[in-house]
Amino acid sequence: QVQLVESGGGLVQAGDSLTLSCAASPRINVYTMGWFRQAPGKEREFVAAAVRWIGGSTEYADSVKGRFTISRDNAKNTVYLQMNSLKFEDTALYYCATGPSERPTRNPNSYWYWGQGIQVTVSS
Repeated sequence: QVQLVESGGGLVQAGDSLTLSCAASPRINVYTMGWFRQAPGKEREFVAAAVRWIGGSTEYADSVKGRFTISRDNAKNTVYLQMNSLKFEDTALYYCATGPSERPTRNPNSYWYWGQGIQVTVSS
């Protein structure tokens, strides 16, 4: 059983930056880590994912490519989502997730464990 706890969310203005953290227990170095988000009235969507080893492949949604960066610190059992140039449409509940995929998959069904989510609100 893996437990995930997100932190770092909040209210920011358009153009600002924010970094989300996801602390996992126990270790995460055997799992692919991903971030998803869900805006009010919309389905949950993929944001970013990174394979289990440091410096391995990553995957991003087109809507965040070039603005968001996923990274992980396996020694700290933590994965991060650096979000720059935030837009109003980035407003959502952000979820951290992990699963055994060997690739940074967009498929939510490939993730076995999910955090409770953390709110990010971007004012225009």
